[in-house]
Amino acid sequence: MTTPKQRSNAWQTAATVLQEATPPDVAAGSHAMTIAVEFPPGDPGTPPHRHSGPAFGYVLEGEMLFELEGEAPRVVKAGETFWEPGGDVIHYSDGNARDDVKVRFLVTMLCAPGQPMLTHVEDDELISRRDRRVPVAKS
Repeated sequence: MTTPKQRSNAWQTAATVLQEATPPDVAAGSHAMTIAVEFPPGDPGTPPHRHSGPAFGYVLEGEMLFELEGEAPRVVKAGETFWEPGGDVIHYSDGNARDDVKVRFLVTMLCAPGQPMLTHVEDDELISRRDRRVPVAKS
């Protein structure tokens, strides 16, 4: 017989909120998927795409160049979070922002029923929506 361990109060301070967001409504029948992504140094990442539902991510290592339609490109560093609403919003970049180290990140995506998790955006649509892209700020 083992002796029960004393209860700890560590749980009261063990959790740190990394991200809070108000995503769009999630349809009944949706499912969640968590993936790990790793790109080598300097890799541009996934071509422009969109997700059928919201996605929430956390960079584990390195730095990711993150760009969503309507937002300026930004670098998300290890220990930082990102999210996107999914749906019609184009995700332009999730590539490696550095050419000397890999980038690794986790993403939990909510997939709309009967739709693929990721759909590439064709060049003609990118051209027709170029006015929705925020230019890179010059330093």
